[in-house]
Amino acid sequence: MPELRRDPIIGRWVIIASERGERPYDFITEKDKTKGGFCPLCPGHENTTPPEVLVYGRPSHDPNGPNWQLRVVPNKYPALIIEGDLDKRGEGIYDKMNGIGAHEVIIESPNHHETLSSMDIDQLVLVFRAYKDRLIDLARDKRFKYIIVFKNFGKAAGASLEHSHSQLIALPIVPQIIQEELYGCQRYFDYKERCVFCDIIRQERSQQMRLVDENDDFITICPFAPRSPFEMWVLPKRHQSRFNSMDDGQLYQLALLFSSTMRKLDNVLPNVPYNYMLHTAPLNDAHLEHYHWHIEIMPKVSTVAGFEWGTGFHINTVPPEEAAVILKGS
Repeated sequence: MPELRRDPIIGRWVIIASERGERPYDFITEKDKTKGGFCPLCPGHENTTPPEVLVYGRPSHDPNGPNWQLRVVPNKYPALIIEGDLDKRGEGIYDKMNGIGAHEVIIESPNHHETLSSMDIDQLVLVFRAYKDRLIDLARDKRFKYIIVFKNFGKAAGASLEHSHSQLIALPIVPQIIQEELYGCQRYFDYKERCVFCDIIRQERSQQMRLVDENDDFITICPFAPRSPFEMWVLPKRHQSRFNSMDDGQLYQLALLFSSTMRKLDNVLPNVPYNYMLHTAPLNDAHLEHYHWHIEIMPKVSTVAGFEWGTGFHINTVPPEEAAVILKGS
C-alpha cells in the first residue's frame, strides 16, 4: 500500500509508492553524448572566462594563466550582477528590487573528464575549501543575506558544460525554502530544546535503516521523506550551523565521506544526472543552536509534473530504507 510520509523539518509530505516497482536498473541512463570540441573551463583557455576571484595551485605572479588546481570565476552569464544598489521599492501591492548578487563558477579540476566519484581526496578537499573561502569572502558584502552553493551534473540536471564544476549565487534575500527550514528547526528547538537534525542523526545511527555511510565526523543518510529515489543527505555529526566554520580536519573528513557517497551512487546508478545543494545558515548570523548545515543530493530520476506542481507533494517509487540498503551494499 502507498504510504504518506511527513518531513519532520518543514512539514512537507511525500508519497512512497513502492508498488510502482522501479529498481536501480530502471533509472540507469546513458552517458551524455557531447559534441566535444572547445571547453572554456579547460587549462589554456583561461582568457575565455572572466578574471578569476580565487585560484589554488598556481604561483600568484601569474594570474589567470594555466598550471592551476582549482579556479573560481564569475559566471559569464550571471543570474544576478554584483555592481549596483538594491533599490528596494514597491509598485502597488508588488515588491521588487534590482537584481544584485554574485554568481560564480567553481571549476573543480583542470581534468576535463574528472568527476566527483573519480576525483582524489586532496582535490575534493580543495573543492570544499573553495566553498568555505568564497562564503567567508562574500559574507563581507552587507548587501548579501544568503549564499547557495549547488552542482548540476548531467544535461538532464541542468548542466550546460561537461567539465566538472559547481556554482554559487549570493542573494540579497534568504530563499523561501531556507526560511521554511529555519522556522521548522526553531519550532522543534522551542518545543524540545534540541536540534532536529541532531535528533535525526541519533535516530538514524541507532536504527541503521536509512544510514548509507559514516566516518568519525560525517554521516550520509537517505531521509525519511525523500522527494526523489536515492535522495541522500550528508551532515556533520557534531552540531554546526555554518559550513564555513569547519577546520581543515573536518574538510578532509567531509571529502572522504562525500567521495565514498558519490562512488556508491555511481555504482548503483551509473552516469545518473544529479543536483546537490549546500544548505547553511544565513550570512552574518551568529551560531544557531537550532539549525544544522547539510548537503542534499538529488539524483534526477523522476519528473516533476502536474500533481507535484499542483499539490507540493512528491511521489517516490523507492522507499528510503530500500535505497539505503542498495547504496550501502554497492
